[in-house]
Amino acid sequence: MNFILYSDVNDSSISQSLGRPEYSYYFVLKAYRPVLESLGRVHVVSSAAEVDPLYRQLQQAGQDCLFLSFSPPHKTPIDLQCPMVCVIAWEYDSIPSEHWDDDPRHDWSQTLARHGRVITLSSHTAQAIRRTLGEDFPVLVLPTPLWERFAEVRQQYPSAPVNPGTTLQIKGCIIDSRPMGLSADGLIAPILNHQELETRGLSVEAPEPTAPPPPPPPPPLTLRRRAFITKHYLLLWYREAVRDLVPVTVRKQLIRLRAPQSAPEPLPEPLPLATTVSEAMEPAEHPQALLPDTSERVEIDVSGVVYVSVFNPEDGRKNWHHLITAFCWALRDAEDATLVLKITQNDLSTYYVHLITLLSQLSPFACRVVVMHGYLEDEEFARLYGAASFYVNASRCEGLCLPLMEFMSCARPVIAPNHTAMGDYIDERVGFIVKSSHEPTIWPEDARILYRTLRHRPDWGSLKAAYEDSYAMAKNRPQEYQAMATAASDRMRDYCGFAPVQQRVAQFFGLSPSSATTPLTAEAGTASC
Repeated sequence: MNFILYSDVNDSSISQSLGRPEYSYYFVLKAYRPVLESLGRVHVVSSAAEVDPLYRQLQQAGQDCLFLSFSPPHKTPIDLQCPMVCVIAWEYDSIPSEHWDDDPRHDWSQTLARHGRVITLSSHTAQAIRRTLGEDFPVLVLPTPLWERFAEVRQQYPSAPVNPGTTLQIKGCIIDSRPMGLSADGLIAPILNHQELETRGLSVEAPEPTAPPPPPPPPPLTLRRRAFITKHYLLLWYREAVRDLVPVTVRKQLIRLRAPQSAPEPLPEPLPLATTVSEAMEPAEHPQALLPDTSERVEIDVSGVVYVSVFNPEDGRKNWHHLITAFCWALRDAEDATLVLKITQNDLSTYYVHLITLLSQLSPFACRVVVMHGYLEDEEFARLYGAASFYVNASRCEGLCLPLMEFMSCARPVIAPNHTAMGDYIDERVGFIVKSSHEPTIWPEDARILYRTLRHRPDWGSLKAAYEDSYAMAKNRPQEYQAMATAASDRMRDYCGFAPVQQRVAQFFGLSPSSATTPLTAEAGTASC
């Protein structure tokens, strides 16, 4: 059997594709490849246009061929001669079964029915497909095989409830809450004394009054100030209530519309003599944030009970605000508790101000929040795996969640919900479960923004309790911690080890392993499936 593999993201484009909805398919392709090579020959193409010429060449040589498209059905070719199967990561309870914008490709049910079979990364996705296409529709549930890849990490960094000390390095920047002097007062305009006013040139010498002057009337709200306040609250409403419901493509257009214009601003008119100090200091807009330098290699030491999470802040599924707020409330008095957030987003400006504002609102707290922005080499990622006491997930839905599986393969217990794809491998033996309930949502690509499916709403109180319970276990019950760590690794061996995944593929396609292929090492730690 010849397997032709294609993903829209490839080796040459992955560095520019982090954060795109389809970039995780690249890591799935790389993880599947060793398994497929043990069952036949593998050909990776850079374009779907290469599939049919290769198929005809192999067919003339009398060889069977199958095209595996690592992309969602609406981006998969439907007019190829080569037999094909879609590999799908999907996190909602139903698949798109209707089309919009006069484009029938948006109807996944029609595309999958034409292919006649499908590969999914989780049982949750398989159930969503069968609800539409019938219980007898052929679906192969195939998680990415990755347990063997972390054998060296398990050996080099044994699981420990309390980290004695690890140095983490990254090319980029590290935001550490501890030395920042965070305070909610820093979000309010300061009241300046007489000396500071003189420094800014706003103090005027006045004759000493014989009697206390009457208090000046409060300055009136200018039209510009009213517009600024209105814009501020509209932006808050969009971020808190609407942004997660807006398709990613529309969100990017809105970001471009909010970008500053290149036209020069007119010079301000001279201030009248009667202008008050508060009016003189009133800004027209918030000043641009001074972002940290991301071009250097930096490092930081972490120790104690260390929680780690890997995500893209622009992904509305990840619910990262709850990750931080529940941690800071649950362990606000624990100086040896650290939350390390590894960001898979190239643009620091998209979340920096929001992050600092959130941490300032939560201050003061004795626990520590560390944010790592930038690229981690394999050795540096291994140290991050080794530094973790627990991995944390508070997502609204998941198609697989590779980072969660990677840390479990490194024998790290977890805090996570057991909904969507995580229901295949999360229970009380491997971690602390975050409760959740259903909530309506939209299909991500649906430009109509119609509620057609469901996702999950994690319970904040349950997440906070999980932080508290896991910290108490790490500090006081190390034997229970080690049992949970071992159970996490064993679960991944049975769920996503090379042998069980190979057996599933062979049975589904009626093949026999050609050799005892050793699984190859692949990149890890940056995908979000």
